[in-house]
Parts: sequence; C-alpha cells; structure tokens
Amino acid sequence: MIKRHFFLIAAAAVLGLMIVALVLRMAFADDEKGGGRGPGGGARGQAVSQAVAAPREFSDQIRVLGVARGRRSVNITSSTSELITRVMFTDGQRVAAGTPLVQLQAREEDAAIAEARAQVARAQTMYERYKTLNERGFASAAMLEQYETELESARASLEASQARAGDRTIRAPFAGVLGLSTVTAGTLVNPGAVIATLDDIDVVRVDFPIPERYLSVLRPGVPITATIDAYGDEVFTGQIALIDTRVNESSRSVTARAEIANPGGRIRPGMAVRVAVQQGQRSTVAVPEAAIQYEGQGAFVYRIANGERGTVAQRVEVEAGAVEGGYVEILSGLNNGDRVVGSGLNRIQPNAPVTVGGQQAARQPAGQQPAQRGAAQ
Repeated sequence: MIKRHFFLIAAAAVLGLMIVALVLRMAFADDEKGGGRGPGGGARGQAVSQAVAAPREFSDQIRVLGVARGRRSVNITSSTSELITRVMFTDGQRVAAGTPLVQLQAREEDAAIAEARAQVARAQTMYERYKTLNERGFASAAMLEQYETELESARASLEASQARAGDRTIRAPFAGVLGLSTVTAGTLVNPGAVIATLDDIDVVRVDFPIPERYLSVLRPGVPITATIDAYGDEVFTGQIALIDTRVNESSRSVTARAEIANPGGRIRPGMAVRVAVQQGQRSTVAVPEAAIQYEGQGAFVYRIANGERGTVAQRVEVEAGAVEGGYVEILSGLNNGDRVVGSGLNRIQPNAPVTVGGQQAARQPAGQQPAQRGAAQ
C-alpha cells in the first residue's frame, strides 16, 4: 500500500516537472521570436508596415445640395371644363413640340364652324354678284364695298370658330417626355386639373444656394461635379449656366443654376443632387487613411523614429484636413518624408519598439480626382 502511494506521488511530480518545462520552452520561444534583439542591440518589437508622408494634389471645393429640374417642365392642363373624347398619348412617351395629346368634346364649336362657313359662302356669292353688276354699271361702288365688308367679316367669324375648336385639342408645348397620367376618354376635366406632366430632360438644371462670400470665384462656365444617392459614387459633370441677380437677405446666399447633360434620362426631376464646385488646387503632405487614428476631436499618427532601443513608434498629434481616395491631408504635425506606421495602430503602444515590414507610399494614384476640402453651409 505504501509503495503504491509512493509511485503515485512520484508520477505526479514528474508530470508537474514536464508541464513546467513545456511552459518555459514556450516562453523562451516567444522571446526569441518577438522580443529578441535586433541589429545594434535594439529590441525588434511589433512588426509593422510603414507609409511615407509625401505631397499630394488636393482641390478646394464648395459642396452644396441642390434639386434636379427638367430644362423645361410643365403640367398639361385644360382651360375649360369639358369631357375628354380621345387620348392620343401613352405614359412615358417622348413627344415632339405640337404633338396632339388630348381631344376635348367640341360639338358646339363644330356647329359654329359649319354656320360660319355657310355665312362665308353667302357673303362670297353676294360679293361676286354685285361685283359683276358694278362692272356693268348697274350697281354703285358703295354697294360693292358693303358686300366686300360682309365677306371679310364672315371670314373672320370662321377663323374665330376654328380657333375655338382648335382649343379643344391640347398639344405638347415643347419636345419632352410625358409622365404618368390617369385620364381616359370620358374623363371630365376642370380648369387647372393636371392631365399629364411634360419634362424636357435631355439636359437637367440643378439650382443650389451658394454663400455670398464665394461670388468672387463663381461665374457662368465654371465646371461642377455631382453625385446622386441613387447612383452611388458615380460622378456626373456639368457647368454653371447662370447665377441669380439677387442675394437672399435671410440666408446671405445666392442661387446658382448648373446644367448637366442627361443621356438616357437617368437623372429625374426632383432628385437630390450633391454638387461640388471646384475652387482651385494645392499640394499638401498626405498619408493613407489607415495611418491616422482619431480620438475625440484630435487625430494622431505613429511616426517611426530611432530610439534608445532601436526603431520605435512615436505618437504624434496632427491636424487633419481633406480626405479623398484613401488619403488624408496633413495640415500640421508631419513633414515631407516622415515615416509613419501604415496600419494596425490598435496594436501599437506609444514609444514601443517596432520592426518595419511592408511600405505604403503616399503617392497620388493615376486618375484620382482631387480631394473635397469642405462643404458650404
């Protein structure tokens, strides 16, 4: 019995020694991998990628919100209360200027035209008869003038009747695209009731407010870019066409109107449009977005520098500016050529030793658009 207990105690002791040896071996292995000495006796530390602060082209922009409108837009209405006898269009149809859209009931107008034509025929007959008599000397010139006047009056009455009948046909005032309609033959329309909408959207207008302090840099012809939520990051281009002659006294802003080509009619009237107006370009030191860390109102980077234990990451406060294409403008805190930790900032401690691995250069990629600096309120 005593021997059995002795063997159990000995086995437990051996097992404990093996566990201790395994733990020590793992600890030394980690020490050799991450905590060893680098060249010159410094600590190797956390492996990081680096980015180099370098100049990059940025552009000042005025950013505002506008609303898209058709170049010409109108609600098709009737000027009188009448029944619709014929609808000559379909929803969404593209029509030319003068295209008949709706025929209104015109029985009285048609009867008036028939009566006027009969009066013209009678006046024409009387005029020709007295003209012949005047030529033979049997009718005076005064009588001839009287019947000539009656003929002209009858013709004018016919033209008036035809014009009233023409008002019963509602036509497209300009070329464009018709919207949705609910009218059919037999619908009674009243003055002002919308029969259909018509929009010329080959080119759309965007009206947007601009603070008056920018009036010195705005003029017709200045290019603009626009984005629409429905189309994600797709950029539409256009230019300022007009600037209003008056400044709003309450908002201290002036309305500018831009025109944007709209092939395919993708931009619809009423859409919200985010407009950016270019003001000019500048070259400023920038770093990748992944290299900057925000805390509250401040921004920080980890600058790679030489320390007592080798290469270390120094936490430096910077003033960040515009953000575009994955790069952040650095207004102060870094100099051209400074090396910074490019990613994984949450694993870095201030002044901790680091080992530089891959490199991200803050060079401007080909084809990138300028940065957006600020939004006009």
